[in-house]
Amino acid sequence: MAVAVSSRDPANHSTADPLVEVNGPDCGTFDIRIDRNGVWHYRNSPIDRKEMVCLFAGLLERRADGTFWLVTPFEAGRIEVDDAPFLAVEMFVNGAGREAVVSFRTNVDELVTLDAKHPLKIRHDPETGCPLPYVTVRDGLEARLTRAVYYELVAHGFEEKMDGQATYGVWSNGTFFPMGRPD
Repeated sequence: MAVAVSSRDPANHSTADPLVEVNGPDCGTFDIRIDRNGVWHYRNSPIDRKEMVCLFAGLLERRADGTFWLVTPFEAGRIEVDDAPFLAVEMFVNGAGREAVVSFRTNVDELVTLDAKHPLKIRHDPETGCPLPYVTVRDGLEARLTRAVYYELVAHGFEEKMDGQATYGVWSNGTFFPMGRPD
């Protein structure tokens, strides 16, 4: 049975579909879940070894249908993700204003710089209306900014005019990322 796995070879990498076909068994669903707080669980027990979580995180992919998979060259299995698979737990800023470069460290120690390929997205909680900020980490995988990191990001933002309207946001790598209206 052919299973789709990510090509780690940049020459074979397609931004439209990061998956290529290789031989290996589809193992169905693994009993692994990432909860809303970024905690990985195996059979409803937290995985306490960060090294193991980081290893699994490196194997994580998201398919076009929105499902999450742990993929190796030899096997692949679906896992459950309650929200985003990662959390942005620390922020770094180099420069200021329009010259700023904003980067985040995730809970699995990946570094991602806010730019056109790794944009900031603000969604809103359907129940409370509160903003839920996310940054793209890689190939459709996102990290939700923790509340503290989001507040730190807001502190670095300022007002810009977009389509004639005042918009609050932050600059990084020459791109303005809107976060909402200043009011």
